[in-house]
Amino acid sequence: MERYSRQIILPGIGKEGQERILKSKVLVVGLGGLGSSVAYYLAAAGIGMLGIVDYDFVDITNLNRQILYKEEDLGKSKTEIAKDELKRLNSEIKIIPYHLRLTKENIGEIFKKYDIIVDCSDNFDTRYLINDIAVLFSKPFVHGALLGYEGHVTTIDVKKGPCYRCLFKEPPPSGTTPCCREAGVLGALAGVVGSIQSLEVFKLVLGIGNPLVGELLTFDVLKSSFRKINFIKNKNCIACCKKESNNLFEGNYIDA
Repeated sequence: MERYSRQIILPGIGKEGQERILKSKVLVVGLGGLGSSVAYYLAAAGIGMLGIVDYDFVDITNLNRQILYKEEDLGKSKTEIAKDELKRLNSEIKIIPYHLRLTKENIGEIFKKYDIIVDCSDNFDTRYLINDIAVLFSKPFVHGALLGYEGHVTTIDVKKGPCYRCLFKEPPPSGTTPCCREAGVLGALAGVVGSIQSLEVFKLVLGIGNPLVGELLTFDVLKSSFRKINFIKNKNCIACCKKESNNLFEGNYIDA
């Protein structure tokens, strides 16, 4: 009660809400700039079971934005370092590391253990894979992305609104969209976008406020401006609207 007292006293949380947080199971996919911030805030708030997924190792270029790592961690597994850091922050919660790349073969077995997924991945293949299995399992997920001076967040819950493919039908052709390695990213932007993703998780867990379902929230650092873009279900969406989508495997689809 004392540890979480500052959030327990908030209207809409209280003791019952904190118990819901402690019983929740959240999976964070990607432990880069976004995932570092998201995992840190979820652990601090007392998310009871926190899964963390990443197949990468700490590189010196990560240190401008990935707050879980330090110089002495260079070359080490991100999941193991993250687990240790999060445990030092909150020893009372369960941290489950997955040092692997998500594929259609392993994603279903991992996802079924969690209530909410947080997409902090840095590539389109993983984003669409997360969307398709989340649709198949009817699990909500919070998507975030950033590049340069801009970032965006949306929450996908197909029980209440459109999916990621309704917004972006398919991945862009390979090589047409730059990554952070090519276009750069301002480190603190990851903290802003990751914090918003964390807040979306808390709204889902607690059933309070208005999650960004059917809304893409964008943030422009240079203009200091937020903008919301509304989007709706695409009746021809091959992921969430076509009846045959749950029974076929095509591209990133999961074999039901």
